[in-house]
Amino acid sequence: MKVVVTGGAGFIGSNLVRQLAETPGVSEIAVVDDLSTGSMDNVPDLPLSLHIGSILDPDVLDEAVPGSAAVVHLAALGSVPRSIDDPLRSHHANATGTLTVLEAVRRHRVPQIVLASSSSVYGSNPVLPRVESLRPVPMSPYAVSKLATESYAVAYGACYGLSVLPLRFFNVYGPRQASDHAYAAVVPRFVSAALHGRELQVHGDGLQTRDFTFVNSVTSIITDAVLNRVSAPDVVNLAFGERVSLLQLIAELETVLGRRLEVEFQPPRPGDVRDSQADCSRLRELFPTARKYPLRAGLQATVDWMSARLLAAR
Repeated sequence: MKVVVTGGAGFIGSNLVRQLAETPGVSEIAVVDDLSTGSMDNVPDLPLSLHIGSILDPDVLDEAVPGSAAVVHLAALGSVPRSIDDPLRSHHANATGTLTVLEAVRRHRVPQIVLASSSSVYGSNPVLPRVESLRPVPMSPYAVSKLATESYAVAYGACYGLSVLPLRFFNVYGPRQASDHAYAAVVPRFVSAALHGRELQVHGDGLQTRDFTFVNSVTSIITDAVLNRVSAPDVVNLAFGERVSLLQLIAELETVLGRRLEVEFQPPRPGDVRDSQADCSRLRELFPTARKYPLRAGLQATVDWMSARLLAAR
């Protein structure tokens, strides 16, 4: 079977492509990526066809999509702060980009599409854990654009009979996640600062909580979904229901590194959600064998990968 991965040179996409390349039954992989946030370094020497271009360009999609059994749509412009700085760019990449991909899937009669949404859509809704039926209260343009992503997927499933699986990701982390830009996620920021001997910058009091999800859990579930054509008429949380505060995260990282880390507290950032925790009942129904990686093991893998990159750069 042929699988198309949009954003396949990015963090989650490149990890997924590596897993697909080792999966029996997957005979061809096509990656669509404009390399704006992804990198060729993430997919060296992998058996794939790379289509460099934007998901907003139907011609690029028309080169990559025909003949595919599934499209995994991961291409997006991530980061809440980035979306606050440039909301139109986030909307075009995430909302309009998703619509363009869905149209390509419909045009070429692809049997299945798996799409990435975000737990940020829950926003300021105070209810925990986050069950999918909760009313979204997005607090940033990024969250709005991801709500549009999943809403378009559900609507296309209803209107055109597409087999869709919209997944809400919760704070995914792991190897190949960029740390060297202003909008980097918290885990690679913390790990990078620790490895360089800098203070870890915490926005707020550090008691805000997240449901951290190791990237291998995400790629394993997506691979399972593609192989078995798993679909859902509504969105599905992809996380395992564990609340970890940033201070707890730092303590785990200290254990992994075997030393104390210095912390600098800064004012909270606009658009940041205070607490996040998934209800994973729907996920367990669809993927009963899905495996959660322990936080410490995931951090160790992340530290090992980032340390190796630092050594290679010297």
